[in-house]
Amino acid sequence: MKTDMFSSLKVIHGVALSTAVSVAASVAIAAAFAAPADAFAADATTTAPAKTAKKTVKTAKSAKKPGSAVAAKSSKAAKTTAAANDAPRAETRKRRVSYTLNGRRHTVVRKVAFEPRQPTVGQAFGLHDTPDALALRSSVAYVVDQNTGEALFDKNSRAVVPIASITKLMTSMVVLDSKAPLTEQIEVTDEDRDYIKNTGSRLAVGSVLSREDMLHIALMASENRAAAALSRYFPGGRPAFIAAMNAKAKQLGMTDTHFESPSGLTSENVSSARDLVKMVNAAYQYPMIREFSTDRSYEVYTGKRSIAYNSTNALVRNPTWDIGLQKTGFINEAGECMVMQTTIHGRPMIVVLLDSSGKYTRFADATRLRTWLDNGGDQHITSADAGGPGT
Repeated sequence: MKTDMFSSLKVIHGVALSTAVSVAASVAIAAAFAAPADAFAADATTTAPAKTAKKTVKTAKSAKKPGSAVAAKSSKAAKTTAAANDAPRAETRKRRVSYTLNGRRHTVVRKVAFEPRQPTVGQAFGLHDTPDALALRSSVAYVVDQNTGEALFDKNSRAVVPIASITKLMTSMVVLDSKAPLTEQIEVTDEDRDYIKNTGSRLAVGSVLSREDMLHIALMASENRAAAALSRYFPGGRPAFIAAMNAKAKQLGMTDTHFESPSGLTSENVSSARDLVKMVNAAYQYPMIREFSTDRSYEVYTGKRSIAYNSTNALVRNPTWDIGLQKTGFINEAGECMVMQTTIHGRPMIVVLLDSSGKYTRFADATRLRTWLDNGGDQHITSADAGGPGT
């Protein structure tokens, strides 16, 4: 009888010890694996694994006594830990935390809350809701035969929207119309910084380039400080330059167009697809604009260092495209934009795509349009506002 009782107690003791050790090991392993993942979530995490391990060993030793309070607490602690791991961690969405790297203590603010991009002007006015035969992701699309002016595809071509860096085609024409020496050296100053969107630039203040090099990287790589510097060196300064841009637009019959900056960083630079066809066609008459805008890469020396620039348009690197002129653009209000002169089946065309919903969708939309034209296309207008008064 005593032997049976002793055996039962031994079994209970063994089960309690095994359970406590198992729980302690689970807590230690969970703490060890959780530490790296949450290293930026809370200060306590950097020291928690070691403390947890010590506490676990102590708990395991105390739990050797069958029915001990420590064993009961261990089981309760395990359940609490599991519940805490399953609970959502809303409080860690934004927290100042510390971590140690190479013996140095650093403090960072971690943000995990997602802030959606503000809607574009086209989205705000429902232009993306306009249906079209090709299901384009651009809210404005317009394709015109360059020789005849015949519209081959039309989606919201009359809508007046921000045009971002498409602006630089007009900037380039005004620079070249001024007949200023292309070899003249132009210096970037604080006046050329972006105080509208607060964007950066690879062209540091103090950089000195020729007017030709400034024009080159403004067209090919959409360098904003280059465009700003070019306008500042215009006779009469930047105000006179912007006045010349608007005068040129009026001369070209661009009645829906207005400019307030030479770079296009402001949403006040607006136009319609129909006006932009006129601007692209005019810019195409300048051999230098054709050459610079379609160049794939170019390197400049700023007086301090060399900078290698690449084209912002992936299509110029695609040998299946025959592009004679192009310009891309983006600001939040305008979305992703692109205009170009291209030849399809020996037929020169001007393509305008505005307010595309993604970085690469404007290029995909251009490919959809070309495929549609390759297959003969339907020679009709597809936009709901094609015959209306415009927007």
